Amino acid sequence: MASLNMCADEYLLLLARPQEIASVSRLSRDPADSSLWRLGQRYPGNRGDLESALRTRPNLLITMGGGGKSTVMIARQMGLRTLDLPYPATIADISNSMTLVARALGDESRALPWKAKLAGLRRSAPPARDAIFLGAGGNSVAARSVEAEWMRMGGLEQRALPGGRATLEQLAMNPPAVLLRSTYRRSERSLGQVWLEHPLASPKVSKIVTIDGRPWTCAGPLMLGEVERLRSAL
Repeated sequence: MASLNMCADEYLLLLARPQEIASVSRLSRDPADSSLWRLGQRYPGNRGDLESALRTRPNLLITMGGGGKSTVMIARQMGLRTLDLPYPATIADISNSMTLVARALGDESRALPWKAKLAGLRRSAPPARDAIFLGAGGNSVAARSVEAEWMRMGGLEQRALPGGRATLEQLAMNPPAVLLRSTYRRSERSLGQVWLEHPLASPKVSKIVTIDGRPWTCAGPLMLGEVERLRSAL
């Protein structure tokens, strides 16, 4: 099997046995983008397109959010099975995709340990505290999003922000109880990263929790570990 998208890669890397993986997207082999990079580097990388994936001779192609209609259509014409996972809007979507990939691998029970862990975290969810997820340039997440749903499971309630972005003025005048600071690509020098260095982006009255932004890029099955880390940090 081959996956063409870093978010689709997560399902394949978590559920497949080594001999079942033909290739993953190059991003899942990059430490800057994926927390699964050590695992991803065990397998050939593709460029996220059909041509490069075919070189690894997969028997099934996993895409996400369409993967390009022409890609899926050509793959099917070539007799290659395809599985197009939807971009998740809820944690239930992620759970369903885990089942779909496990079923495609021929063993639906492979998703059960993940689902059992999810169920345990749901049952033990703590009361939610006012919070803001803060990335480069003030970028945040929507209050009704899969990221916010994961935050709620970790004990945080993402604040609704106009345009999904926090401003320095908002952080100064109405700081949250908890500020989640993403470390995603923090080593890069950009205007967005410099924005985070402003004193107002670190309100003294807020509890600041630094998080690894890489799992949050897809907000998929890897988020179970992030929920546990959030709870231990609060």
